[in-house]
Amino acid sequence: MSGIAIMTDSNCGIMPAEESHYGIHVLPMPIIIDGKTYFEGIDISAEEFYRKQLSGSVITTSQPSPGDVTDMWDRLLKVYDGIVFIPMSSGLSNTCQTALLLAGEEPYEGRVFVVDNHRISVTQALSVLDAKVLADEGHTGSEIKDILEREAMDATIYIAVDTLEYLKKGGRITAAAAALGTILKIKPVLTIQGGKLDSFAKARGMKSAFRVMLDALKTDISSRFSHLREENRLKIGLANTMMDEERLEQFKNELQNTFPDLELVYFPLTMSIGTHVGPGGLGIGAVRYR
Repeated sequence: MSGIAIMTDSNCGIMPAEESHYGIHVLPMPIIIDGKTYFEGIDISAEEFYRKQLSGSVITTSQPSPGDVTDMWDRLLKVYDGIVFIPMSSGLSNTCQTALLLAGEEPYEGRVFVVDNHRISVTQALSVLDAKVLADEGHTGSEIKDILEREAMDATIYIAVDTLEYLKKGGRITAAAAALGTILKIKPVLTIQGGKLDSFAKARGMKSAFRVMLDALKTDISSRFSHLREENRLKIGLANTMMDEERLEQFKNELQNTFPDLELVYFPLTMSIGTHVGPGGLGIGAVRYR
């Protein structure tokens, strides 16, 4: 037996094919397209997903089945003493609550520790990588869970939506609001603070939306995260759904130039997020790291 396994789901932006690179284990999220279930990073690529989305396919998201979760736990517990599982935020999915219930039963109680640290995308990925550092340092599963949950609020995310079509399909806005917003080129800016996705602002055009997000991030970093910046324990992050590479590089460069002293971490926004955001979405944020 060898220490603690670090497990997450693909909502963090790390795909199953990248497991060995990071030394972690990734549960692929299911995506239902025209009634057929696919598993992110296993039998559908991002390119194929957005091709189907743009062609009008009916796409919905689902949480992993309890059997898929425990099957991975069973495999890992044959090799490791314990598991720290870091799923997406409990405020955005029932995956975390289901896993917490499963971890309280035999044979997992005391061996599987489910972390609810209210994160997704880049901030979730940084939690996963922090957990790997802590495991390598010899911390127990219980200790890692406690540390990550204690530091859960040391993260901020802002997301700009380029098209209103998929928010409309998901029932988050009305058809009339989507139509009017499209005519006026309104780009909603959303935020995740503590796990829930909330409306933050509206902007005319994607460049304006990016400026709104950048100003909000400046405020967060100069106020509630100023101590982390001084301690060199803060990173900035950027993520996106299908976007022109030149445009993406412009946003990356502007973000890095605004915070030249902070390391920029990039992961693509996952298909689960892309289902609701659609192509052309952009997220930026900041997060504590070890």
